[in-house]
Amino acid sequence: MTSALTGLVAFDLDGTLVDSAGDLAAAASALTVELGGRALSRDQVVAMVGDGAAVLVRRALAAAGLDPATPGAVARFLDLYDARMLDTTVLYPGIRLVLEALDPLLPLAVVTNKPETAARRMVEALGLGRYFVEVIGAEGVFPRKPDPAGLRSLEVHAGGGPLVLVGDSPVDRQTAERAGAAFVLAGYGFGATGPAEALATPYVAAVPSDLPRVIGEALRLGRMTA
Repeated sequence: MTSALTGLVAFDLDGTLVDSAGDLAAAASALTVELGGRALSRDQVVAMVGDGAAVLVRRALAAAGLDPATPGAVARFLDLYDARMLDTTVLYPGIRLVLEALDPLLPLAVVTNKPETAARRMVEALGLGRYFVEVIGAEGVFPRKPDPAGLRSLEVHAGGGPLVLVGDSPVDRQTAERAGAAFVLAGYGFGATGPAEALATPYVAAVPSDLPRVIGEALRLGRMTA
């Protein structure tokens, strides 16, 4: 990748920049047990992540044998998660080096379905704030992914160049497609185990260190076809 490229790269957060599976699973399982249901495993909860907290809670309650519409469950989950959000969550190995490499070349952003307040807290706590021109989350100005509005809003920073969305889930792929952006699959992420057709893209980073090269390919193709 060279500084001659224009555009913007947006990253999903959970499963793309950070491995937050342990804390998400602990909070969801704590919720179901507190409400009288079964405890949930990490793998069970990870399969529920990607569509926002409300959907995660409904899925968790159903899996635990509880009423998915239990009043107050989403608010209680958010409290439980807030209390342990940074207990075990870490950057994927090499992510900071990736951001250091990309940051001088073009603007970077975060577009996540994590509630925006929590997303901003996590980004700052992990020392990532300086890399991003925007952190866009759920319950903010824009609807959650796969609605493309949040991603499209970043065009103002792209200098007329293409948008690239890096993510690990079918929701991210759908968001990129609806926004007319290239999708780079974070193949190392915990959401990248869905059906192959739901994640299909020519741009796949098997490990974080692949990201600068793969993003560069996506940006070059986007510039040629814009």
